[in-house]
Amino acid sequence: MKDMSTRHRGPVAEVLALDTFVKLARAAESLGARLASSLAEAGLTESQFGALEALLHIGPLHQCDLGKKLLRSSGNITLVVDNLEKRGLVTRTREAADRRFVRVALTADGEHLIRRVFPHHAAQITALLSVLSEEEQRHLGRLCRRVGLQQRG
Repeated sequence: MKDMSTRHRGPVAEVLALDTFVKLARAAESLGARLASSLAEAGLTESQFGALEALLHIGPLHQCDLGKKLLRSSGNITLVVDNLEKRGLVTRTREAADRRFVRVALTADGEHLIRRVFPHHAAQITALLSVLSEEEQRHLGRLCRRVGLQQRG
């Protein structure tokens, strides 16, 4: 097994799993780092961009649903939304029927920003993933989804 990234020596299945995980994590970190610089130019973190993008494409969401969509803890999504609200990019309103629920929506400024930033971000992702054929991208997507959706044990 010359292609292994891990230095761990153990059962073959364990070494393979660790090696695969390291490669997946490094690829994700590498792509994320390349994308983060252009988001930083727009004054956004990855989480802030994700929140704005979700609100643009899905519409207003309860803050807890936005956190679940972005795989963020309730404390983290509160901080993300706090910072977006301070910049005037989103609004928060408490639901009248159940005040525990907070609805988050884009402001006109937030919509303008995400509509300006998103096309460049999408083009960057397209360029970065162009090292894979369309079929390879579909296959990688299916594999990632399968790994991500597996039941916790």
